[in-house]
Amino acid sequence: MKISLGPILYYWDRSDIMRFYDAIALSRVDTVYLGEVVCSRRLGMRQSDWLGLAQDLASHGKEVVLSTLALAETEADLRRMRKIADTDEFLLEANDMSALALVAHKRPFVIGPHLNCYSAQMLDWLVGLGARRWIPSIECTGETVRTIHQQRTQPCEIEMFAFGNAPLSLSSRCFTARHHNVQKDNCEQRCINDPSGISVTTQDGKPFILLNGIQTQTAQVVNLCRQLDQLKEAGVSVLRISPQSLHTPRIADLFANLAQGDISAEEAFGSLSELHAGDATDGFWFGRPGVQGMQEGASADGKTAIETTGGSR
Repeated sequence: MKISLGPILYYWDRSDIMRFYDAIALSRVDTVYLGEVVCSRRLGMRQSDWLGLAQDLASHGKEVVLSTLALAETEADLRRMRKIADTDEFLLEANDMSALALVAHKRPFVIGPHLNCYSAQMLDWLVGLGARRWIPSIECTGETVRTIHQQRTQPCEIEMFAFGNAPLSLSSRCFTARHHNVQKDNCEQRCINDPSGISVTTQDGKPFILLNGIQTQTAQVVNLCRQLDQLKEAGVSVLRISPQSLHTPRIADLFANLAQGDISAEEAFGSLSELHAGDATDGFWFGRPGVQGMQEGASADGKTAIETTGGSR
């Protein structure tokens, strides 16, 4: 199995991003996704910066994919997307239908996790448009991915979100701006002060979600290292790691060792647990609430064992 590194979901300083990818160039990551996916107001990196990084990473033997916004709101957003689509040197990850329209029947592309694809028929249609790889949405269960893999008629790679705070939703409103009591149009790019998002808890103090600009994420860290055999059975051949502000090359190294059989799943899980704060979860993969930790299940009557409602930070 191959290891991929998804796009950075947070707003980091340009110099930090450059240093981050210098380390990734020397890591065991096979595929690197570059670009702004969450918010078009995060302007620290220009397209020329992303392209320069792409060329440098490619020179180190990495497959590079340019990612598009998951929520295009303005004509300026569409212009940036067209510039990315015009870059024939690298694959494009299409994260909404406007990006899909730019690449369909024109160039190979990756089906991003923000494009809705929940059936074999939909996947076959997208492959017919030129898709080479499918990244299921985070809410797709293992059974869903396995069924689609078995029923599809067109070949393509399947890449699964395997580690990180999973992206849940996007909104036209900015939750970080609201948290800081500023307007979205004059947000002062406050999210640059939260390189791992803002933690939100329930009224009884349990971790609930992360606020990341217009995006919400799981407070728990998705970790599918214990499900490697199930992932293979479901047709998954690429494991996606979401960039972390700390320890990302080490995380990639552990997943690469696991995929090659150099360490056990339990060894990988133990080492990974030392590299992130908060609980790990695999709830989505098993069709349980994603907020559930890996040791939490369902009660005897089938109801979930924890509550997910209430309160904010």
